[in-house]
Amino acid sequence: MSSLKKTAIWITLLALVLKLSGFLRESIMTKQFGATHYTDGYLLAFTFITLVVAMIQIGFNNVFLPLYKKNLLANPDRAEQNANGILNFTALLFLTVSLVGALFVPYFVPFIYGHMHPTTEAVAVKTTRIFFIFLTLIAITGILDSYLQAKRSFVPSQISKLMATFMAAIFALLFSNVWGIYSLAYGFILGTFLGVVVQFYYLLKTDYVWKPTLSIDKDFRKSFIVLIIPALLNSVVGQVNMFVDKIFSSSSIGGAVTYLNNASLIVSIPNAIYATTIAAIIFTLLSEQIEHKKKFQDTFFMGMEISFVTLAPIAAGLWIVGDSAIAFIYQHGHFTASDTNNTYVALLNYLPLIVTQGLQFIVSKSMYARGKTAVVLRISLTTIILNVILDYLLFHRLGYPGLALGSSIVSVYFLVVSAIVVYKDFDKGESNRLWSLIIRVMIPTLIMAVPLYFLKVLTPIGGMYSLFQLLILVPIGVILYTVSLRIIYREGFNRLLGILKKKKNAA
Repeated sequence: MSSLKKTAIWITLLALVLKLSGFLRESIMTKQFGATHYTDGYLLAFTFITLVVAMIQIGFNNVFLPLYKKNLLANPDRAEQNANGILNFTALLFLTVSLVGALFVPYFVPFIYGHMHPTTEAVAVKTTRIFFIFLTLIAITGILDSYLQAKRSFVPSQISKLMATFMAAIFALLFSNVWGIYSLAYGFILGTFLGVVVQFYYLLKTDYVWKPTLSIDKDFRKSFIVLIIPALLNSVVGQVNMFVDKIFSSSSIGGAVTYLNNASLIVSIPNAIYATTIAAIIFTLLSEQIEHKKKFQDTFFMGMEISFVTLAPIAAGLWIVGDSAIAFIYQHGHFTASDTNNTYVALLNYLPLIVTQGLQFIVSKSMYARGKTAVVLRISLTTIILNVILDYLLFHRLGYPGLALGSSIVSVYFLVVSAIVVYKDFDKGESNRLWSLIIRVMIPTLIMAVPLYFLKVLTPIGGMYSLFQLLILVPIGVILYTVSLRIIYREGFNRLLGILKKKKNAA
């Protein structure tokens, strides 16, 4: 088995562990603090961190990786010098942002989120200041992620993310009586520092040599600046949309931000795995196959196929067992059955995101690999306008669940428009392959979902403890989907079976 395939297996496993640790963190948070103004305030503050992570891990990476790969072939020594210059300059830039941001936190947090509950505002301001003090450290871990990916070293970045999430959970469990909700932030910072140490250690093992220089080749700098501006703007579009959602939800019922966060966390499981594993590897391959159209198209379709074959049944399955999953993960301590129901309502409106965002990863990565950052930006900016309009209309009619529904509608729009742009440059038969894939996967998905729904509604299973429902319904769903997929879409089934066999052999 190739080293890249072995790496894919390892980082997939680590991504699963990372998501489980994320649930551990959120489960401990809701157990200790429930769905309250305290948790709302912390989650509003954490939005700023996700913004920085998106800028670096998405915007920076989408420009740096193809450009670095290209320059590495032409002049390796010069490429490494440019890499050092970019690293050092970016760290200094975020150090400045960190100092200024920490100073003005009490002013811009209330300005952004508007009318918050006093407790929510106090927690949001203090937590945001904690994060801004260590903003440079958080930025560096994202930059090192890009360098490691360029070296085809994917595992250390997963370990780094795992440390940050895991330490936040541990600190909340051990020190919540001392530091309250802020224990989550302190644990996250410590975990991030440990992650940077791990990343830098493995980067040095790839023969990377850090140099205290800000020197960047003129041509490299010019190309980087031209591409980075639209890439960064595009990377924060999703976060801007999330800001808009939280501005509305912060003025809703107490716990609304927490309900949306907990629901989106469940929805993000498959997407987070694809973003850090499949999409990362496929982006590397696409960046190397720009000059080979047939290979590029086949790699693109492979990413779309893997995503849709696995994500469609997950979305359908969560429609049926989502309430049981929420109850099992969150319904402890101060998190009540009413909170579970409110979270499930948000989850139902988020479900389309599972499929659309997973496919969007592949579509966007293919556009970045071909240098179409400006095109992605133009499409992304229209989503902000659409999101604001939908949030305003749906929030006043449906409350906080309307914000989740608006996000799903925007994601469908983003995927459709982006896919149209991509397929314009492909051979005509490629779009037919996609439509055939969609139809042949939807049929097995329905064959799985419909019986499961009636089995839960019409039998005593629906009244069982949440874990027992999951243990019964999930295996039945897997069997129904697997058998029907093998009959209706045999080639797709065989490709997935081949991947599973390779994982088994590797183990």
